[in-house]
Amino acid sequence: MSEYSISELDSRMKKSVASMQEEFGGLRTGRASPNLLDPIMVEAYGSKMPLSQVATVSAADARLLTVQVWDKSMTKAVEKAIRESHLGLNPAAEGTLIRVALPELNEERRKELTKVAHQYAEAAKVAVRHIRRDGMDALKKAEKDGEIGKDDLHSESENVQKLTDAVVIEIDKLLAAKEADIMRV
Repeated sequence: MSEYSISELDSRMKKSVASMQEEFGGLRTGRASPNLLDPIMVEAYGSKMPLSQVATVSAADARLLTVQVWDKSMTKAVEKAIRESHLGLNPAAEGTLIRVALPELNEERRKELTKVAHQYAEAAKVAVRHIRRDGMDALKKAEKDGEIGKDDLHSESENVQKLTDAVVIEIDKLLAAKEADIMRV
């Protein structure tokens, strides 16, 4: 078989799950986490850059993040990027240090965050389904080209489907855990 490999499909599906987990890291729960600001892109030096490339983010305590900007001229751009992010944060700059106080999450904001988590999970499921389709197409092509027989096509198709089902279940479990984390008061 030329293009089909169950281990390659497995690897691609796991990357989709890892990407979703990274996105989940940017969703705020009740405690301060430096990962919270990971998705933020800053307009710097004529292009958009991840916040981590222009500043150091650390958790000062459970409700406060500090952002140490490396280049003083970037402070306003970093502050603006944090304020305009979908996270509902209000940064306060003191020189090159930006303090980001995390307000208590109210019920409405928690529900909004769970909706965002659902969107991330759905995007991951769609990516997994695309990978499944790629695998099935490669199998059908191999069968058409005479590289595998109908029996092999059937058994390998079942393997691809089992892998897909297992990854979708894993995504659902991770989503449920993130939802519980967000809704915990």
